[in-house]
Amino acid sequence: MTSPEQEPREPHAHRRVLITGAAGGVGAALARELAAGGARLALVDAETDAEGRPLAEGDGRLGTLARDLGPAVVFSARRDAGEAEAFVAEAAEALGGLDGAVACAGHRRDRSLLRLQDQDLADALAGPLVGAVRLTRAVARHLSEARRPGSVVLSTSPSAFFGVARQSHHAAAAAGVVAFVRSAALELRRQDIRVNAVAPTARSRLTEDLPLFQRVRPGSLGPEHPARLMAYLLSEQAGGVHGETLGVAGGRVYALQARESTGAFASPGPFGYVELGERWDEIVA
Repeated sequence: MTSPEQEPREPHAHRRVLITGAAGGVGAALARELAAGGARLALVDAETDAEGRPLAEGDGRLGTLARDLGPAVVFSARRDAGEAEAFVAEAAEALGGLDGAVACAGHRRDRSLLRLQDQDLADALAGPLVGAVRLTRAVARHLSEARRPGSVVLSTSPSAFFGVARQSHHAAAAAGVVAFVRSAALELRRQDIRVNAVAPTARSRLTEDLPLFQRVRPGSLGPEHPARLMAYLLSEQAGGVHGETLGVAGGRVYALQARESTGAFASPGPFGYVELGERWDEIVA
């Protein structure tokens, strides 16, 4: 095990990183982690409430964070996911290029499936999934044109694998991010552009009212844990990590992976209905 004395003092020295959803929670914790490690940052936040609706006036968190972190940080508020090309270009110009990007933006709008409106579904897909694809595409184009290696880290959710009642629309978006990460990582690996995802279980304004966080002490499951993992995935130490979805809950870090069972084989023709029922446990074991 590496001791604190063996940790690199500035693991992100001179690295240039764009963070979306940077105003609070995991995004803000990541900004502090990277700034402390020597990175130069471009921070973006849409300034919305917990359900993803635009605030009448920005709450000032993004500007305050940028000023606290010092002159190596630039920031931009009120950016829509559809503007990824624009704010990636702006970030690259402001920082003199980019080495990586992290998508931390998100919202939570609980709806039962029977009460789910089309707009709720569209909003759930627009940010975490469509925004993630657009951000990755824009960053990958920049890195490819600059002939530079780099890393993209996307946020997803454990609901992509386990499901959550009243959040089927968010779970669908999260699962889309997982599938996208696997495919994008395969395409971009030859250009030394890494794409990975983190599914945090962490206390934030989106989660603090959930039953899980009512049962644990206030200081536990903080956003600094996923922030540290995301920062690692951006670093050179994670140079061999491609296409992974990693969960983090407090001090526990783990891999989230799809499973294919051995299954059962029909012979000689297709399974009959009765045989499918009789062999179901073998199929899903």
